[in-house]
Amino acid sequence: MNRDTLREDAQVIFQAGVAAADPYLAVKRHFQAHSGVLSAYSTVHLIAFGKAACAMVEAAQEMLPVSQRGQALAVTNYENVRTVPHVDVLGAAHPLPDAQGFLAAEKVIALAQQAQATQCVLVLISGGGSALLPSPAVGLTLEEKIITTNVLLSSGATIQEMNCVRKHLSQIKGGGLAKFIAPAACYALILSDVLDDDLSVIASGTTVGDNTTFLDAVVILKNKRIWDVLPAPVKHHLEQGVQGHIAETPKPHDKLFERVTNTLIGSNIVSVNAMVSMAQQLGYHTICYQHPLCGEARDVAVAWVEWLNTLSADVRQGEIKRLAVLTGGETTVTLKGTGQGGRNQEMALAFAIASQQLMLEGKWLFLSAGTDGIDGCSPAAGGIVNAQTLSRIEAAQLSPQALLNNNDSYHALSIAGDVLVTGATGTNVADLQVFLFEAGA
Repeated sequence: MNRDTLREDAQVIFQAGVAAADPYLAVKRHFQAHSGVLSAYSTVHLIAFGKAACAMVEAAQEMLPVSQRGQALAVTNYENVRTVPHVDVLGAAHPLPDAQGFLAAEKVIALAQQAQATQCVLVLISGGGSALLPSPAVGLTLEEKIITTNVLLSSGATIQEMNCVRKHLSQIKGGGLAKFIAPAACYALILSDVLDDDLSVIASGTTVGDNTTFLDAVVILKNKRIWDVLPAPVKHHLEQGVQGHIAETPKPHDKLFERVTNTLIGSNIVSVNAMVSMAQQLGYHTICYQHPLCGEARDVAVAWVEWLNTLSADVRQGEIKRLAVLTGGETTVTLKGTGQGGRNQEMALAFAIASQQLMLEGKWLFLSAGTDGIDGCSPAAGGIVNAQTLSRIEAAQLSPQALLNNNDSYHALSIAGDVLVTGATGTNVADLQVFLFEAGA
């Protein structure tokens, strides 16, 4: 087996994981298995938001009888905008919200409020929804929310921590959309992009009761040491909430959720299992590594190489000739430099550096990429590296370690020819990782 075959196999395995998260098919499968679940309502309005909004709303439209269809609205990131028959499709920015997202959130709220008690609002939620529907709490501006989001993104905060803060700065998150939909029924289908599939975290839980508090949000911001750099109105709003002067987000026991149904229809582990199946079809012995994967990207890479070093030694002594180690999840990056990249490229570059420092032997290839086709602020989905990656970077008279220290993984991997570019995929179930190993090479 040569290097090109390893690379080809890794990409085929990754694409199998992406295909398993196909949002169109996920919605279709749900309604085929639960036919008639919405038949009791006179009208069903559609609100879809997230990176998979277009595919999900298209499938839902096809499954609803024409006589039952109400208004339909979809909000997605600009890269995934496309025409969907009989649906008003709006584009907005991700990961930082923008004015178009603000206008889209106003339209979503208006549609939700129009729904009558005999009607249902079918809400189709996918990853990215938090940024795409910015609806600042009363007294806050969009610019203040953008600044806060940017600071959070640079702090190394987990998605759970970020969304806790977002919920308490928003009218629509943390169960807020469900409040606007009431007294109509709310039926939500959710494609998960978070590690534990916590419905209250996905897209900041717009239709789910919120167990977090204003105090939780303040503690997170102070622990991340970013409280002092936040806009004064944001701090004032959160402090007012802690003191009880602003109402908390609706909690799971609130009566408004009696007419709300939330159903998970896709997740990261489904995609990991699809990768395992594909790797086995390609003739690899497969192992799942620490799912769900989380932590600081570069630290996770080092830990993985250390584990693989021991494992690969065992493989060389045994009968396993082709090994695939597979997982998925979502790591974080604490920005300290000014470079360009994302968590997947950073992990891939850190993996290549660690493999040299820890002398990982044999012929191997490592891929880490986002299922949405977008990795941080770069045009790449992720990185795909091997034992020659560092030498290709060094041949350009550059230091891989210096580039990593500057969070400039996109530049580093571009020079090496090791960025993975897929374009926007129209789905998002977090990230996937593939390690392929050939013993004795």
